[in-house]
Amino acid sequence: MNKEIEKLAREFEECRDILVAIGDETRQHLMVEMMKMDLCDGVQVNMITERTNLSRPAVSHHLQILKRAGIIDVRKEGTKNFYYFSDDTHSLDLLINVLNHAKEIVIQLPDRSGEKE
Repeated sequence: MNKEIEKLAREFEECRDILVAIGDETRQHLMVEMMKMDLCDGVQVNMITERTNLSRPAVSHHLQILKRAGIIDVRKEGTKNFYYFSDDTHSLDLLINVLNHAKEIVIQLPDRSGEKE
């Protein structure tokens, strides 16, 4: 069991960027608003700014965190940046796997509630 827990700790480490990215309520809101826009070719910072109560610098900051986590990507056209959800779902797959692994470990832990069946 200890080896599985150590493995889980490493998996959590691998997922740190995505956990930080999606753990923030503002970034969750930003992602939902981007999804609502339904623009597959990407959205610009000013489009997101108009739909949120965030400043342009704040939106850019949150987009960079989401980009670093592998959730979104950016396409440049001249001086314009278009942000879109990445086709590479590797970071989301890592997160799903670590959550499933944690669930498996929790299920195997002994009952600690003090209640016997």
